[in-house]
Amino acid sequence: MRATKTIVTLCFALFLFRVSAQAQEKYQANWESLSKYKIPDWFRDAKFGIFIHWGVYSVPAYGSEWYPRLMYQQGSPEYKHHIETYGPQNKFGYKDFIPMFKAEKFDPAAWVALFKKAGAKYVVPVAEHHDGFAMYKTSLSKWNAFDMGPHRDVIGELAAEVKKQGLIFGLSSHRIEHWWFFNGGRHFDSDVLDPEYFNYYGPAHEENETMSPEYMNDWLMRDMELVNNYQPQLVWFDWWIEQPALAAYKKSFAQFYYNKGLDWNKGVVINYKNNAYPENVAVLDIERGKQGDVRVLPWQTDDAIGNQSWGYTTTNTFKDARYVVTNLVDIVSKNGNLLLNIGPKSDGTITDQETQVLLGTGKWLDVNGEAIYGTRPWKIYGEGPTKSASGSFADQKEPFTWRDVRFTTKGGVLYVTALGLPDALLTIKALSVKSGNGKIAEMKMLGGDQKVVWKQKDDELVIEPAKNYPSEYAVSYAVTFAH
Repeated sequence: MRATKTIVTLCFALFLFRVSAQAQEKYQANWESLSKYKIPDWFRDAKFGIFIHWGVYSVPAYGSEWYPRLMYQQGSPEYKHHIETYGPQNKFGYKDFIPMFKAEKFDPAAWVALFKKAGAKYVVPVAEHHDGFAMYKTSLSKWNAFDMGPHRDVIGELAAEVKKQGLIFGLSSHRIEHWWFFNGGRHFDSDVLDPEYFNYYGPAHEENETMSPEYMNDWLMRDMELVNNYQPQLVWFDWWIEQPALAAYKKSFAQFYYNKGLDWNKGVVINYKNNAYPENVAVLDIERGKQGDVRVLPWQTDDAIGNQSWGYTTTNTFKDARYVVTNLVDIVSKNGNLLLNIGPKSDGTITDQETQVLLGTGKWLDVNGEAIYGTRPWKIYGEGPTKSASGSFADQKEPFTWRDVRFTTKGGVLYVTALGLPDALLTIKALSVKSGNGKIAEMKMLGGDQKVVWKQKDDELVIEPAKNYPSEYAVSYAVTFAH
């Protein structure tokens, strides 16, 4: 009997060993191996994150975060503004803004507290933008925020605070576009031509020039350094990594990063745009746009509260909290996440406009977050008269109304969110008796204890308007079905 028990125990131990070994199988730098990647539940559950575009470009605060490129594009508004305001580019170049970037009011604890109050579950600061100025302590370039400007490891401070306050930390790299970002300065007398600054402005090639192996290796080394030093659970890449020459380097980074995730025993995410990665290897990100329908694989929208610029400018205009809330609901209903950007001022303060949008979004999520966090898409994303935007750079031009509804589901409950506050009968075809989607047993309004008056008819579900609603912008109902 003992021998039998021993054999059973050994067999079970061997089984567990094999399962563990399979679970810890390391990734290889090829698409077949990398396609075994699974998107972690934390990302699928989080739904809402904060993006942060903050850098030297917040000092001139003119036009957009592309000021460093456009100030060297002869004839552009930025070029003219720069000469009129600071003098010619051979006397005052972009590098000369760095000492002015002091970040004297930067308070990472206050920032993260605000993001948490906004209802965000992950935070993604830009580690390095196209301008090539690293916002972190790096051994690979002297042009960084620790050695110059603020003399602070901005990414390091944010990483520590995000984790301390219980959110997920990520970061973004836009380094690859630096290959050509300052090339306008090569075509006239500017400091881009000064050999003393080649290690900052360079290589300043043309967009159609294939990147050198040295440059692509530098890109890979910088990304690996960021992963090693800050342990981000999300790395976001901008569009230009889709260049064919970078294919082997992208595979190498994914292999390295995904294996780090295994070592940390934490789920990690790579965000990419367009077709830079195969869709089953990383998570698709759509800039200032969204999916028109439910996507089987999870995805993400990166959008900014600012309409004209991702970084701070003095003339930027802003979306309101209603826009953010209704589009967040729309995105989540289609299996997506929203990564919402802010652009702090050069001193490290967040604009009042963006602060109010974040607080308004958080106030709504405090009431209705049950219909957002941890949910999955239903059979259809929703219904209603307003056409949803679809694709990249496709803002929702036509505002949603309370007649537009979106569906999410979790734990046997269907959440129905009207993208406004109904002041007349709300009708939903997808929940009629004839729809075959189930007989409704109960319906509750999230955040309120007032009774919901409804009737499930043959051709539609009818919900009577409430006397008052527990939140602004949109209202969510929890629907349970009879078994």
